Amino acid sequence: MELKEILDHHIADHIWTFFHLGPLNLPFSKHVLMMIIAASLLAAALPLLIASRIRALSPFRSMVEIIVLFLRDEVVAPNLGDKAAAYLPYFSTLFFFILAMNLLGLVPYGASATGNFAVTGGLALTTFALINFAGIREQGLVGYLGHIVPKGVPVWLYPLLFPVELIGMVTKSFALAIRLFANMIAGHIVVLSFISFIFIFGGIHIALGLGLAAPVSVLLVLFISLLELFVAFLQAYVFTFLTAIFTGAAMHPH
Repeated sequence: MELKEILDHHIADHIWTFFHLGPLNLPFSKHVLMMIIAASLLAAALPLLIASRIRALSPFRSMVEIIVLFLRDEVVAPNLGDKAAAYLPYFSTLFFFILAMNLLGLVPYGASATGNFAVTGGLALTTFALINFAGIREQGLVGYLGHIVPKGVPVWLYPLLFPVELIGMVTKSFALAIRLFANMIAGHIVVLSFISFIFIFGGIHIALGLGLAAPVSVLLVLFISLLELFVAFLQAYVFTFLTAIFTGAAMHPH
């Protein structure tokens, strides 16, 4: 297989048509499956983990508590102020859902649903909806629209700045989708590229492939895999943190 075919096989989404509704085919893809698995694991495991009093699970309960407290104190509260408690469940769900999808990409036969722009675009769409919902809820529709353009701007600039600010709102959410998608797919591409070196050098001579390229490629793949584990947590945090910043900015007049 050529490198392009390998990348398509391991990174691109695979669509199956198991379900039929008359003449319509209802597609079901691997990334949709990964999202369902991630959501199911969170919906089943977290409530059981929190409610459980089994001593062996105490470290995991502590980890969840530490993460939630960190999100509350360092991400949500500094941006949303006294409204943090009302929005904390959403931001906690957002963080754990993105993290679960990221980590599933590191599991054998799994896939990173966040390496699909349709998935990250959907997450960014929820952020865009939250930004406007929170802004309208706190300021009212008229007040929210009135504060899209900063105060003190000359009246004659309003027709120019208003569409620019609207485009900026969309762009901020769009950038979230691009950032998460690019970071999650980049690691898989690098890993597959390093693995392909074994076959490239092996095509020249088998001794080069197995004796030189294989040990180096395996070490590099191990390093990138550990880096991907860190990036899985980092990108879940970054997406949640920036969503909190944009939401807090929409809630307060500026």
